[in-house]
Amino acid sequence: MSQESGGGAEPAGGTGRSARPLDDVDRRILDELVRDGRTSVRTLAERIHISRTNAYARVERLLRDGVITGFRAQVAPEAAGLGTSAYIALKIEQNTWREVSAELARVRYIEHAALLGGDHDVLALVRAPDNATLRDVVLGRVQGIAGVLSTRTWLVFEEFDGERNPWE
Repeated sequence: MSQESGGGAEPAGGTGRSARPLDDVDRRILDELVRDGRTSVRTLAERIHISRTNAYARVERLLRDGVITGFRAQVAPEAAGLGTSAYIALKIEQNTWREVSAELARVRYIEHAALLGGDHDVLALVRAPDNATLRDVVLGRVQGIAGVLSTRTWLVFEEFDGERNPWE
C-alpha cells in the first residue's frame, strides 16, 4: 500500500513508507549476512569490493528500512534438546486471526506461525523435546485457543535448507 492511499492499516512495525528497491550491491550484502551474520563491515566491504563507509551506510539503511530485521544465531534443534519437530495446520473461525496469533505467540515451542490462503488458515512450526510434549502443545495448548476449530499435524523426519540463497 502506498503512502498516498490514506486508509487502511499498515503492517505491524511498518513505517508507512516503501523501502527503495534493492540493487545488486544490496543483494550481495544480504547474501553475505545471511551466510554469516557475524561478518564484520570490513570483511563485508572486502568481499563485495566496496568501501567500508559504503558498506556501513548500506547496512544501516537496510536496517532502518526494515529489510534487515536483526541478527541471530542459527540453532540446531536436535542438538539443543528439541528432537521432535512438526507442522501444525489450523482451521480457525473467520476474523479471529489477531486473537489466535496473539495466543500462538505465547505457546512455548512454537517457533513460527503464518496465516495462509487455502485449505488451512494457519501453519505453525513446533519444536519440542519429545512426542509427549508435542502432544501437550497440540492437544492442550493449541486446540484450547478460542477460535481454533481444528488442527492437523505432520511430523518432520528430516530438514534441509535450499542450496541457493534468494539474495545471491
